[in-house]
Amino acid sequence: MNQLFDLKGRVALVTGGSKGLGKAMARGFAEAGADVFICSRHEDELRRAAAEISSGLPTRVEWSVTDMGDRAAVRQLAQTALERFGRVDILINNAGTNCPQPIDQIRDEDWDRLMELNLNSVMVLTRALTPQMKERRWGRIVHISSILGLGAKEARNAYCATKSALVGFAKASALDLGPFNITVNCIAPGPFLTDLPMSMLTDAQKKAFAERTALGRWGSPAELAGPALLLASEAGSFITGTVLLVDGGALCRAL
Repeated sequence: MNQLFDLKGRVALVTGGSKGLGKAMARGFAEAGADVFICSRHEDELRRAAAEISSGLPTRVEWSVTDMGDRAAVRQLAQTALERFGRVDILINNAGTNCPQPIDQIRDEDWDRLMELNLNSVMVLTRALTPQMKERRWGRIVHISSILGLGAKEARNAYCATKSALVGFAKASALDLGPFNITVNCIAPGPFLTDLPMSMLTDAQKKAFAERTALGRWGSPAELAGPALLLASEAGSFITGTVLLVDGGALCRAL
């Protein structure tokens, strides 16, 4: 493999790594030589995902059942990862959810739940893992934002708010951590074929999203592995504090 994208000797932690985009990115890191640690709330999904991520590869893949909406559990996740692997070089903050509600119908408990999972957990985990990155003067942190962190859609108030906040958070953290050779970026995926949008959208809405892209289709989760690998490797060593939009050209349409 080209040395720019070689992750041998690195450890990657991917939250929400048992399915969808998280699993695809984890597999991409494993193929590049990294050891991988994934988490989600469901043990059965984690066991299957770990087997798929490591299939045919010499890489080490481990997992932890973690509720990312629980701050104590997030802190324990960081500790567990460091105990098992001794280090975390690459942090992919991917776990998140959505709960569409128009502005005048937002329920406090739903708003708070999305803030805790989509935003607060990212801060807690990043805060816990940056000290050991600073000690080694190397690290890659990637927050998975969304095209809806740059644009918007009706009834996506809480989701848009959290995904936009990740962009600002990444910019500030990039300035804090740049002197330690740690990069912090966001990836903003557009329409990808994952369980979350597939379960929430009607067939007509799915068709409309596909037609909005320049490529005329939804993305496959595997198509996010390359962009993630860029930001997680030496290939992206001078990219920090920015957002990589991976949306098939959806946002380039003005109308």
